[in-house]
Parts: sequence; structure tokens; C-alpha cells
Amino acid sequence: MALIVQKYGGTSVGTVDRIQAVADRVQRTVNAGNSVVVVVSAMGKTTDGLVKLASEISANPCRREMDMLLSTGEQVSIALLSMALKEIGQPAISLTGAQVGIVTENNQHTRARILSINPQRIERHLGEGQVVIVAGFQGIALSEDVDSKIPEVEITTLGRGGSDTSAVALGAALKADICEIYTDVPGILTADPRLIPDAQLMSEITSDEMLELASLGAKVLHPRAVEIARNYGIPLVVKSSWTDDPGTKVTSAKPFPRPLEGLELVRPVDAVEFDTDQAKVSLLRVPDRPGVAAQLFGEIGDQNLDVDLIIQSIHEGQTNDIAFTVTTDSLKRAEAVSTAILPVLAQGSSLDNAEVIVKENIAKISISGAGMIGRPGVAAQMFTALSEGGVNIQMISTSEVKVSCVVEATECDRAVEILTSTFDVQVQAAKAIDSGTQPPVRGVALDLKQARLALLRVPDRPGTAAELFKLLAEHNISVDMIIQSQRCRVINDLYTRDIAFTVAQADAQAARTLLEELASGWGSSEVVVDEAISKVSAVGTGMINHPGVAAMMFAALSKEGINIQMIATSEIKISCVVDQDSGVKALQAIHAAFGLAGSQKITVPA
Repeated sequence: MALIVQKYGGTSVGTVDRIQAVADRVQRTVNAGNSVVVVVSAMGKTTDGLVKLASEISANPCRREMDMLLSTGEQVSIALLSMALKEIGQPAISLTGAQVGIVTENNQHTRARILSINPQRIERHLGEGQVVIVAGFQGIALSEDVDSKIPEVEITTLGRGGSDTSAVALGAALKADICEIYTDVPGILTADPRLIPDAQLMSEITSDEMLELASLGAKVLHPRAVEIARNYGIPLVVKSSWTDDPGTKVTSAKPFPRPLEGLELVRPVDAVEFDTDQAKVSLLRVPDRPGVAAQLFGEIGDQNLDVDLIIQSIHEGQTNDIAFTVTTDSLKRAEAVSTAILPVLAQGSSLDNAEVIVKENIAKISISGAGMIGRPGVAAQMFTALSEGGVNIQMISTSEVKVSCVVEATECDRAVEILTSTFDVQVQAAKAIDSGTQPPVRGVALDLKQARLALLRVPDRPGTAAELFKLLAEHNISVDMIIQSQRCRVINDLYTRDIAFTVAQADAQAARTLLEELASGWGSSEVVVDEAISKVSAVGTGMINHPGVAAMMFAALSKEGINIQMIATSEIKISCVVDQDSGVKALQAIHAAFGLAGSQKITVPA
């Protein structure tokens, strides 16, 4: 007999008929000899309706009261589902997050993370043959009144994707055999079917790929849920609540042993990685126009050269810089290819000062971990630690679950020692991911809700990035892509560079205000904001040791006349910033270029 946790989203329990259909499915699971815990969201658009009510009362409602309000939605769902099960003869009991012992952080209303779960009450009810129905998205925070010493309990909610998080966390606490996430699509698709109707269902995807595709498709699985599943080895499957199809399995490697105490806060960083077999090639002042990256990396791919990090930064005027790293034994060929193609790239642009610069004796150091998602302070903590250790950062490239920096090779050992101490983790050489026979790209994603900020002419010295990103973290502003330019300017005897990064559009103006004050202290620095951008990404473990993947992606964009404004990569992800109006077209072009289309049209219910 297996212990199964099932989670049903708002559309799955949106009407009485749908609730009764869920009850039938749950009963069939029990009749197959399983113990079942069910986690449900609020019915349909209930949460949106509650938010609208609050906005009619207050333009800036208290977050504590919002938790009190929003937590009521799931209580309706669990009670109705429990009634539906009892009507068909299945013993069941509905419980709130508080009643099942989901304890969260204090003072984090509307976005709390889970600290612990006491599974004893659930286990008792399961032992009595009942289905336990739990309100997703919510928990309680415990504190003690300073004067009376009497314990105080506060209702908290977990933020976006909270029911997914509740379900997988319960799976970890109960040591469930599997956690099934039921949604309104048949599983995890190669892209959002609302934008790409021929998106294909994947039978399986790794948790690493899923984490990098945080904004994939119809947002069927929140990255916090994937993080917990990955950290605790919980088998996940995403299925349609409308059919009995098998869905998509999310697989994870065997995890490190972890305590359940501090469940979502145990450790944002799993490891510090390093690679000293690196050299850097920079092309400075190349034309800022469609096709440049495609031409360059097309030639690189034709020479069968493996490229690791790729960054394209932002500059004023009509030029841009592109830098990439290769293994040291590939440097001469990479330099030759870049030098040969430079006149072709500059053709018709009167760019007499375009140049290729190579840099040997460098090392790549990275921090990685699923817990980095949604924690603004992790990258800042890395930059601060390196700054305090006197380590200067030459390149920065980021993804959802990794931050990589290029430093002098002579500083590698010191940088690694600093970071392992800072994050209390072990060091390991850059690990090889077995790409097996996987296709180079498994899925593509589009994010239309980002804005780009660029700080121009910031001092090129240890501590600049740390100061910048620490300030944003202190104001709870999460940063996504981070690019540090390769072009160095000398202003009043001070070496300067540009740093560009993306944030949520909702945070753009707050970030601008903070950074303008910071830039004023740097003298000649300037803040530039662009909210009309989109980020398109391609992800797949199969791109490891597969030269030419970046070239295919860039060529697909070039063919559509789409200009790339920024590039950042990790081992299994390539992300590009393009203008907002080109986002959907870029997604469709990349999806087609890698042959991801399927024969079945996927329809997402309204």
C-alpha cells in the first residue's frame, strides 16, 4: 500500500461538478489500496475575488489581514470536498494548515516559507482509514508575547504557488511514495500552449530542468515545490485533472540527507563549484543588430568548440560586447575564429575600433542550489563575501539556480574558501551532467513581466556588485539575469564598467530610486531603465557537450529579425533579452528551431 499526496488546483475544484469528480478520483485511488492525503486550492477565481474585495476597501491593505482574508478560500474547498467524499461513502476529514501543524516563518505574511510540519495528526487519521484533505497555501507562525510570555499564533500564507508547496512539503514530512499535482493541462509541456498550440507533452523532465524553466508553460508547477521535491527526493508527477493520462514525471537525483526542521530554509546553496580550465574571449564594440550573435556562434559551432558561459551586455549607442569562455586548450582556435569573423560582423558599420581580447589564467566559481529561487540576498551575499576577501569579479552570469563569476585563476583558491565558509557547504569541481541521449533542448519559456536596469560607468573595483545587489536585497527586490560588461572605460583616472540586470516590472521603479541614490555617490554613474523587454529561454541537459545549441537559438532569432539585447547562460540554459513586442515571436521561433512541436494540440481550459 502506497501513501499518495494529491494536489488539486483552483480549476480542478472550481464547481460542484468538478469537486464531485475529484472525490470520485480520490475514492478510486483509495480503492486501489492506497492511503491518500489531498491538498486543495481555493475554488476557481476565489482568491482573485478576495483580493479585489480588499482593494475596494484599501489601496494598501495590511499583509496580516490579507492572510486572514485569503486563507478562507481554501477552507471552503476542503469542507466541500470532504462532504463530497462522505456522500459517496468514503470517510474523510478536512483540516486547515494550522490543524496539520504547518509552521512557517514569523513576520513574513503573504510570502512565508515552511519551517516544519508535524505529521502526527495526519498519520492518525490515515490510520483510521480516512482521506485527509488539507487546505493548501497556508500555515501558522508561532511567537511569544514579550510581556505575558503567552504563545501567539498567526495565520500565514505561502504566496504564489503555495498549494504546490504545501503538497510537496507534506509529501516530505510524511515520506510519501509519490506526490501527484493535478492541473488543467495534461502535464509539463515544451512551451506555454496558449502561445504555442503545438507544444508537446513531455513524459519526463529532470528537476534541474524544471527549476530552470520556472516560468514554463501554464505555470503548472511552482519552483518552490520543485525545490522541496529535489531536496528531499520526493517523486513528482504532473497530471490532468480532466483525464486519466499518465502525465509528466519530474525526476531528481538521490538527495543529500537533510533534516525536516527548517524545511524550506535549510540551505539556499547546495555547493560551491569551480573550474580552472577556463579562458575568456571578448569581442568589444561589435554592431548591436540582429544576426551578430548567430554569425559568431555559428562559426564557433562549425569548429566544434564547446562554449561555457556566454554574456552579451548592454551599452549606449550602436555597439555591444559579447564574451564567452572556453577550455584553455580551445582558446587558440576560439581566438582565431573570433578574429576572422570580426570584419564580417563589423561590415557596413564603420566600426574601426572593434577588437578581440583574450584572457587566460582565469577560473569560474559558482554557487548552486534550488533554494536560491526567490531569495534576493543570496547573490548579494556571494558578491559581498568575495569583495571582503579582495576578489575582483570579471564576469557574472546567472540562472534561477546558479550564480557564476569569473575571477583571476590566482584568486580561485581564496574565492572557493571564502564561499564554502560563507554558505557552509562543501566544494566540488565543476560537475559533469550526463546528457545521455536527451535532445539538446527540452523546453522553452517566456517571461513578459521583467524590466531591465543598467548602471552605466560604475567603478571597476572589488565591492561594487556587492554594494549594488545588497542594497536591492535589503529591500526584498529579487534580481534575475545579471550581466557585467567586458568593456572598461577610464573616467577621471577611474576604471569603470557597466552592470545590467533584470527585475520584476513591479519592482522596477523602486529599484531605480534606490540605485539613483547609490549612483550619485559614484559620480559619473547613470541608471537606465527599460520596462519594454521580454526574456526568452531554452533549457535542456542535452545541451551539455553539444556544440552549436546557442548558435541555433541565435540563428532562429536572427531569421525573424529579432535583436538580442542581453545574453546569459548556465550549463543547461540559454536566456536572451529581446524587446517586449518580439517576445512571443521569439518563443515560437526557438520552439520551432529545436523541433519541439507535437502532433496533438493542447487546449488550456478558460
